[in-house]
Amino acid sequence: MKIVYCGCGKFGIDSLNALKASSHQLVHIITHPEKQAGRGRKLRANDVAQWAEQNNMSFTTLEDINSAEGVELVKKLEPDLLVVIAFGQKISAEIIKIAPKGAINVHGSLLPKYRGAAPINWAIINGEIQTGISIITLAEKMDAGEILAQAKINIADDDSADIVHDALAKIAAPLLIETIDKIEAGRAVYTKQDNSKATRAPKLKKSDGNLDFNQSARAIHNKVRGLWPWPGAAACFVSAGNNKKYPVIISRTKVVQEDGKHDKAGRVNADFDIDCGSGSLKILELKPHGGKIMDFKSFLNGRASGQGDYFGPLEGNWQ
Repeated sequence: MKIVYCGCGKFGIDSLNALKASSHQLVHIITHPEKQAGRGRKLRANDVAQWAEQNNMSFTTLEDINSAEGVELVKKLEPDLLVVIAFGQKISAEIIKIAPKGAINVHGSLLPKYRGAAPINWAIINGEIQTGISIITLAEKMDAGEILAQAKINIADDDSADIVHDALAKIAAPLLIETIDKIEAGRAVYTKQDNSKATRAPKLKKSDGNLDFNQSARAIHNKVRGLWPWPGAAACFVSAGNNKKYPVIISRTKVVQEDGKHDKAGRVNADFDIDCGSGSLKILELKPHGGKIMDFKSFLNGRASGQGDYFGPLEGNWQ
């Protein structure tokens, strides 16, 4: 089948490689224009545009695929099917109808759970031990289309969002090709979602990263994993020796005690663990503001660490 791919994120790169190697014809890619990125705020092409250039694949950048320009482009390409992965634009019914087989989307959760822009992050934050990939049709309501295929993976206790992201992207690629083959052969099964079981996974904000050590050690651990690498789990370390405040992003933790109340949430105890609202947490790695990732004891060196050190809420927005 002739396929037009719509996407801009790294999540779809494995699927692009699979499409290129398949019996189907990847005729064109539609992606986003260059955006400013990094400290220098230089214009940078997204991962999909870079892939297209490296693989000599024709592509077009559009601010709005539903514009007159977008509609005319898709009509000219005459695709049999649209494949949409991490695109960030809602595609109109007018565009979808151009392709005889419609449009399908690869989503990073076991729908109907975690509909929205950040399904991987919220699954980890909520302590899920299993997640997966869903391939669905595009519908008027976000992530509410009919399910064509699903595949599951387990989430380990030390898995962060970037690890789960890459694992899901890897299993999505063969599942996508299998699904397209079934659509072409007329063997695809379309299953409606149970909307009563739908949950949300809204886009993350920087403020979502602010830690509250009055929560349980388990809740904080899950938040650290789910927010890495962006926006990161942010806190402020207060040194007992010099009373200075050091903003940090905590990148890796381990729950050392599930239960138990403490006099002061956020305190660094004698074992260099962090007392939480319930239980305690070991910080394995963190990133000081303007610095590099390091282990916790290395961070304490040179910061007048002593009895009475504690972590509190981040003051200001520096990430």
